[in-house]
Amino acid sequence: MIKRRQFLTGSAALSIMPLAACSTTTEALDPTVRSEPSVPSNYKSMYGPLPKERFPIPGIDLDRVPRKFWRREVSFPTKYPVGTIIVDTSSYYLHLVQANGKAMRYGVGLGRQGFEWSGEGVIQWKQKWPTWTPPAEMISRQPELEKWSAANGGQPPGLGNALGARALYIFQDGKDTLYRIHGTPEFWTIGKSVSSGCVRMINHDVIDLYGRASGKNRLVVL
Repeated sequence: MIKRRQFLTGSAALSIMPLAACSTTTEALDPTVRSEPSVPSNYKSMYGPLPKERFPIPGIDLDRVPRKFWRREVSFPTKYPVGTIIVDTSSYYLHLVQANGKAMRYGVGLGRQGFEWSGEGVIQWKQKWPTWTPPAEMISRQPELEKWSAANGGQPPGLGNALGARALYIFQDGKDTLYRIHGTPEFWTIGKSVSSGCVRMINHDVIDLYGRASGKNRLVVL
């Protein structure tokens, strides 16, 4: 079962589930964390401009993302089958299990304290350049989001959309949990807890994950 940790228990957790919907944030705008000054050419290309996207994505400044969170293939022996997505909230890593004891590893940002969750689910479907619709509970806490309510049609796709360039939708028992794995233009927030419950990735990385995921992947959150 997907569950909240710390303050959500029992039936109360069920009533507060909609709060898990993703949002942008301004809490982690301090780009003080810097990696090594030399960026290998392959990474410059990997995180360079993506002009052919529906909304062209600019390249990112990797000096503002710790090197350990750059996308790479790693050794990853595990009991879980190929295609499983494993999110380790203690390390801010997402692994996509591959064959021969390997995995693609990505850095992620996670929910603020109090919105953390763990358990298992399924990536029921996925979408390019999704529309974001904050639930009523989130709008009550952040009235400025009213303009993106369901009644107003949600936040349209684009570089400023809270779900970024791609979204993978997490279901449990056939029901939408309102949790998402999604992109963000705020790449400097990777490795931090800043959003309301969802797993955020650099847009370049969520595009890569989207291309590798089948849309029916098992999800494990540790």
